[in-house]
Amino acid sequence: MQKAFIAAGLPKPASNAVCEVIGLSLKRAISTLIDTELQNDSAMHQYISQAYRDHYRLAEKDIHLFPDVKETLEVLHSRGYWLGVVTGKSRPGLLRVLESFELDDLFYVWRTADCTHSKPHPAMVQECMLELGVPANRTWVVGDACFDMQMAVAAGVEALGVSFGVSDRDELVRAGARRVVNEFTELLAYFPRLPDQVL
Repeated sequence: MQKAFIAAGLPKPASNAVCEVIGLSLKRAISTLIDTELQNDSAMHQYISQAYRDHYRLAEKDIHLFPDVKETLEVLHSRGYWLGVVTGKSRPGLLRVLESFELDDLFYVWRTADCTHSKPHPAMVQECMLELGVPANRTWVVGDACFDMQMAVAAGVEALGVSFGVSDRDELVRAGARRVVNEFTELLAYFPRLPDQVL
């Protein structure tokens, strides 16, 4: 994001300001970071958006998963949980990530910020629940950002934070997390094997 602003000839936003918009749609993130006098400059917004995409694509080769993420997701999947993704990424960006880490077979449903409302609006979660036919009292949102927790609360579902990403434990709790884990494998304690479905 900082490189995109520099490419547009603008001062780069502070690192903490950029961290605070992680999880939002790109459009909303830029609107939050850009100076007030440029809020209505659609050409500038478009330029920053494209510059961000270009820089992000170049950096994708250096992205890696947090420890034990894939293995934990595979265990949750094998225990019978229906997994989904709700993200501020675009659809093409999410699909590239899922494919590059061979995660695409683990998720039944997903929503991105370019196909519905941006976090913390509850639409992403609500649409996934509707698609899967799962009620709110059987749905959890696991996330590392305050926007994830706020979205979960707005959707009326359980909010579980992970402390090793964007926001720390206290921030996640203030945003609505009922529980916070420090390692991804700790999630398994909250999701025991589901009983086999009887048809």
